[in-house]
Amino acid sequence: MISSIQIEGREYETGKFIDISIPLQFNGPQPNAYDVARASSTPCQAGELVGDTRYGGSCNFEEYRLIPHCNGTHTECVGHITNERISVVECLTDVFMRARLVSVEAEDVDGDRVITARSLANALTPGTALAGGTPALQSALIVRTLPNDEGKLSAVYDGENVPPYFSADAIETIVAAGYKHLLVDLPSIDRLFDDGKLVNHRIFWNVEQGSFATGPQTRVNSTITELIYVPNNVADGEYLLNLQIAPFTADAAPSRPVIWPISSDPGV
Repeated sequence: MISSIQIEGREYETGKFIDISIPLQFNGPQPNAYDVARASSTPCQAGELVGDTRYGGSCNFEEYRLIPHCNGTHTECVGHITNERISVVECLTDVFMRARLVSVEAEDVDGDRVITARSLANALTPGTALAGGTPALQSALIVRTLPNDEGKLSAVYDGENVPPYFSADAIETIVAAGYKHLLVDLPSIDRLFDDGKLVNHRIFWNVEQGSFATGPQTRVNSTITELIYVPNNVADGEYLLNLQIAPFTADAAPSRPVIWPISSDPGV
């Protein structure tokens, strides 16, 4: 049986999904930011009871330890930068959304690789709006950085391997274009070590620089998803996005963004 979803005249076959998350292999190869403890799992034990069938247990049940912001694909909300404990479960109100995937080559700026507004403009196909005052038809922007390879599945990002990051003007452009959700294959949209300023996060959520409080214009229902991986055989263009998150009452949670290409578009 073939099933499909129709949204605004566009049809997406549900069976043709593409998972752009990085599967988290506990105790195995995994991405890591800031050289934090690796995500790990340990069989639970209580007396002679052990949660591992390989060691005589009747079933497997383990304790998992992870830092969502650093160990793999995760989605975060404005609670990441506020004193108020705001939950990503409360903030993410969009289930399915139209998304635009672009591949971007960072520019060399003072020895760093930076994604600028010009970088984004160069990556967009003709006729795709990404400019102030023009609301995006898509509510999510997915950014794949170039070069792109499977090394991102287990890359270690630290002082020896500083990844690309966005310039302030790039994030301002994304916000002005109307995108509510930003998905990137980087550990942060800000420079990995920026003295804790998180300038781009504040621009994206519309929080005053240096502030740890929301305001009337804060984009509370916007999210940032980091450490995704989009294979090279996935073409740039428009997709349907389902942003799945673990139901953590926290500022960030492990996530599994899934996209579908358009299978039918009467408007084309």
